[in-house]
Amino acid sequence: MQTVFNRIEKKYLLNQKEYDLLQKKLESHMTPDQYGKSIICNIYFDTKNFDLIKRSIEKPIYKEKVRLRSYSIPNLNSTVFLEIKKKYKKTVNKRRINLPLNKMYQFLKNQTIHSQIEKEIIYTFKLYHLQPMVFIAYNRSAFFENENPDFRITFDTNIRYRTNDLKLELGDEGKLLLEPATYIMEVKANFGYPLWFSNILSELHIYPTTFSKYGKVYQAIRKEEIYV
Repeated sequence: MQTVFNRIEKKYLLNQKEYDLLQKKLESHMTPDQYGKSIICNIYFDTKNFDLIKRSIEKPIYKEKVRLRSYSIPNLNSTVFLEIKKKYKKTVNKRRINLPLNKMYQFLKNQTIHSQIEKEIIYTFKLYHLQPMVFIAYNRSAFFENENPDFRITFDTNIRYRTNDLKLELGDEGKLLLEPATYIMEVKANFGYPLWFSNILSELHIYPTTFSKYGKVYQAIRKEEIYV
């Protein structure tokens, strides 16, 4: 199965107090999505020199990331998602395929094409000579608006990473990226925000920021190498 998303995404960095206040105000407007609370596991693919994320950190008009994702700690029969995430200015385009993990490994090895998105993915792998570089996991709570399911909010915390054991099925252990009780809120909308949500953000003085989990992890890895 293949999926295509086009939407606006904005991120916000919250402390525990801001998170708690916001959660109370969202209760009457938002509903947990099908995954509810989950552990998101990702393998990010890049060149051996991290060229994709280095380019992304420079904030170009166009940038892209390639990752393998699961919505739990998977076994070899669990469904996982391989996706190319492209961002042009403020619009995010996500193109992905989903397969059981064992079949996804076969796809990555054999690179057999059955669809247009698979063709795009294989082209990207060959163009950049991509390889697994970083594992990133975090705890997520996901919600959608009662009146408009296309308006979604996710909260990610306990972001952790590792540069070894780059297999999704090997668990979600890793080094913590941020201080405890720090939340990354990501708001995803096809169009603008509903008025009630904009009013809440204004009332609580919560403002968007630029934040890339993979980008911050890359910077942390570079610092670790300096002090080794």
